[in-house]
Amino acid sequence: MTRPSQDTGRAPTDADADTSTSTSTSTSTSTSTSTDTTNAASASEDRAPVVVGTPRSFARSVLDERHPALIERVRRATPYPPAQRRALDALLDEITKGSVERLDDDEPGAGLWRDEPYYGQRWADVPFLWAESFFYRKLLAALRYFAPGPWLGIDPFAPFKNAELAGSKVDEELSALDRLPDLPPDERDRTLLLSSLWGNRADLGFQLSAGEAGLGDRVQGLVVDDSDALWDILAAGEPGRPGEPGQPGKVCLVADNAGPELLPDLVLADHLLATGRAASVVLHLKPYPYYVSDATTTDTLACLDRLTGAPGRAAAVGERLRDALGDGRLILRSHPFSCAPHPYDRMPADLREDFASATLTVMKGDLNYRRLVGDRHWPATTPFAEATAYFPGPVAALRTLKCDVVTGLTPGTLAELDAGAESWRTSGTHALIQVRP
Repeated sequence: MTRPSQDTGRAPTDADADTSTSTSTSTSTSTSTSTDTTNAASASEDRAPVVVGTPRSFARSVLDERHPALIERVRRATPYPPAQRRALDALLDEITKGSVERLDDDEPGAGLWRDEPYYGQRWADVPFLWAESFFYRKLLAALRYFAPGPWLGIDPFAPFKNAELAGSKVDEELSALDRLPDLPPDERDRTLLLSSLWGNRADLGFQLSAGEAGLGDRVQGLVVDDSDALWDILAAGEPGRPGEPGQPGKVCLVADNAGPELLPDLVLADHLLATGRAASVVLHLKPYPYYVSDATTTDTLACLDRLTGAPGRAAAVGERLRDALGDGRLILRSHPFSCAPHPYDRMPADLREDFASATLTVMKGDLNYRRLVGDRHWPATTPFAEATAYFPGPVAALRTLKCDVVTGLTPGTLAELDAGAESWRTSGTHALIQVRP
């Protein structure tokens, strides 16, 4: 088994440091965990093959269409100099006509990817999760994101993220927060959870205006809804002394996209803190730009500025979150493994310990779901608890379906979805809330 690639995303003087290993509690525990993970991976492979870019698949369309289009979009968004433009041309040629090539030896952090087993193979023939991750790493290398010089740390996706965050639709979304106190507490809980789930596909303003009954097709699009179990876990909290109720604990919220989709995640984090469901919230972010819109620390701070600069209740939410950052109740964390091209069953010991110590870990979005259950062709009725049995603590997934991977459906739900004409697995019109206590 190859070592998981974990770029640090730091300045070049630090990027050569290998951060992929962590101190474990003991050698025997580490060896046992590794053996268990290997055995589980072998069993999963037999039952659920890893997703690759097979012809006419969703994965193949991403590799053949979305990635080349993104290269052109990045080229048009920023006036990169000739050297970067030539590097973009070379990357486009590689992904459309060639095979997977290593990072240049002088690329900061290249050593962390050196031992991967997929070089020389066609992009469509290697695991899709790995291929996507390595494409984005090579895109950053082409643009000299990690290299010394004037382009160090310049986010190539910032123009897209900034435009979305500045849009007038965001103003409408934030103004809807003024009506939130009018809702009963349980409806307020559900509204904010659904807003975080759907992101900008079902904005908070719509939910507040229409109410629970008016969510219509969007709520019907929930193929699994374990939201009651989610709130029950948070209500139980951390065990207290014998005979005493539990106390609020730590909630890990693993973010997905930036901009308008991160805003409802932050509002939900504020709600958990304000209502005593969480003593602290650890917001896991990407250490560097990834998958176009994935949230970084810079994106999070931009969202806080957007909140505090808005009128009404949004500004109060923003100020509370800023205060929570200042006193340690809201913690921003960007672990290198967040950009690794591997599922969470290969997470290092320190990240495992972070999730194990949480009352609940909430995984947001499609990519985190793929990494959580393994990017595999699971039978859709495979229990979510089975696919996530390795996870070290209670875990919830809030995910809009945008790829083929799914678990935890009932046979009846699956039959009904498959009978429809819609590509329900990839259209973004369906979603799920799944919980494994």
